[in-house]
Amino acid sequence: MKSILYLFLLFSFVGCSDVSNNTETFSDNKTEVNDNDQRLDFLSKKAIADLAVIPFDSLNIPRTIEDGALKGTPSKSWTSGFYPGMLWQLYGYSKDEKLKTAAMQWSAVVEKEKWDGGTHDLGFKIYCHFGNAYKITKEEKYKNVFVTAAKTLSTRFNPKVGAIRSWDHHEHLWKYPVIIDNMMNLEMLFEATKVTGDSSFYQVANQHAMTTLKNHFRADNSSYHVLDYNTETGEVVKKNTHQGLNHESAWSRGQAWGLYGFAVCYRYTKNSAFLEQSKKIAEFIFNHPNLPEDLIPYWDYDAPNIPDEPRDVSAAAITASALFELSKHDKPNAQKYINWANQILTSLEKEAYQMETAPFFLKHSVGSIPGKFEMDAPIIYAEYYYVEALLKKENL
Repeated sequence: MKSILYLFLLFSFVGCSDVSNNTETFSDNKTEVNDNDQRLDFLSKKAIADLAVIPFDSLNIPRTIEDGALKGTPSKSWTSGFYPGMLWQLYGYSKDEKLKTAAMQWSAVVEKEKWDGGTHDLGFKIYCHFGNAYKITKEEKYKNVFVTAAKTLSTRFNPKVGAIRSWDHHEHLWKYPVIIDNMMNLEMLFEATKVTGDSSFYQVANQHAMTTLKNHFRADNSSYHVLDYNTETGEVVKKNTHQGLNHESAWSRGQAWGLYGFAVCYRYTKNSAFLEQSKKIAEFIFNHPNLPEDLIPYWDYDAPNIPDEPRDVSAAAITASALFELSKHDKPNAQKYINWANQILTSLEKEAYQMETAPFFLKHSVGSIPGKFEMDAPIIYAEYYYVEALLKKENL
């Protein structure tokens, strides 16, 4: 019976999907808004139907599909916050209590991670859902969770380096690694200052962004993935990659993290240097000769066997969300960023990228080619940033 309900909901909304799939460009604003509403309505109903076929398991928070079956993770994983975060986002749009109930249930499993001082990923693990929960409900209990997580994250800041330590693993390679992904965890710190008045969070986030801006980028404004720092002098020891093609390549998801992170930093600080860096990253991405016509990047911009390399839909979804953010801060170029983001969303609505298997909406993301995992798979953070991009488009 559950399967029949799920299929009914999917087939009853296929017409909405087809309308979006046939939209190559956006010239009629009313039509564009209506299409976006239809897409969010469809995703909300699909997410509700998916609840019936995803067993609640505190040790298996949805992450990907492996060998044809849903693969989950415990709360310790850096991806544990994305599924509850996506549910909160869709609840905020639809106000359907089934989504809220499920979001609360899955969030409760991850809440204990607010005390995890062994990782920089607390923004991903905590703020993606408790931050959304607070924005939607204004309930203090949700704010208190991400403020506690911000305090925990701040303990990883080294004033000599001027950055938050990313990983405690791979010590044989890096003594004090800082990765571009870490820019995504700064929003939680900035927001913690906003809701508490405690400036210490702001100071840590701002200094981390300044250090990253100084050291992480090449002359063409592409980003290294991993930098290793000397904790005594604060000097850069190594500039490496962990998930890109090689140390000098431009790993596509890393470029998206930087684009997004610096746009958000500008929102809170109004430091023009952060805005300029976000703009420069956008220009690097969209002027790159290896960016495909549909704007869904290969897993690395320097991948050697284009066009036969895997695409990374997650990088595209993150980029689209980042572009809507950037459009709010760079008014002279806003329409350009909106057009790029809209084209990405239009591409993602094509059959080649759509996914029906619960709880996913999109396929063809990449976890790690060098690590040989999730090399062409649906991955839950692609869904999160896809929904976020659609919501940002809705609120423009």
